[in-house]
Amino acid sequence: MKYILNGEQTERLNFRLLMASDYDEWLPFFHNAQAIEFVGLDKDKTPEELCAYWLAKGQKRYDEDTGGMNVLIDKITGHMIGQSGWLIQQVEGEELMEIGYSLLPNHWGKGYATEAARKLKEWAFKNTSRNQLISIIHTANAASDRVAQKNGMKLWKHVPNYQGLSVDVYRITRDEWSTT
Repeated sequence: MKYILNGEQTERLNFRLLMASDYDEWLPFFHNAQAIEFVGLDKDKTPEELCAYWLAKGQKRYDEDTGGMNVLIDKITGHMIGQSGWLIQQVEGEELMEIGYSLLPNHWGKGYATEAARKLKEWAFKNTSRNQLISIIHTANAASDRVAQKNGMKLWKHVPNYQGLSVDVYRITRDEWSTT
């Protein structure tokens, strides 16, 4: 699992692997219609089905070494606040490394996604040979647009049908990162 930050930390967050036992803490994410829309999940499934699917997909990514989400733990409370990680994605036929982030709705707007995304960017450019990183964002998700911008990314392209969603792809290159 070369793309997982298990054991890493930031000022407010600890990173660890996603586990099946995270089900109950992660379930509230799927009770938020906006969150479900932004990550492109089937709105006809129950929150319980979506949470089980998410956890299974995360484990599959770990098993296939195609990235995966890290659980973000608040250092003060010890509670999960969300997930963030690298996802190996195919965008218009090109394999790219995405910085992804999803937070429990009660933690939105507190800077956690930006803090986690910055850690992922720094780690990736220091420890991998990737020359660019992206974030794929639903076109209606203005908050995630701001996270990508705060992470030094710029709008790179619009993809009208990415896995059934209209998305904007933000990108930062190694050269752009090294000059900041």
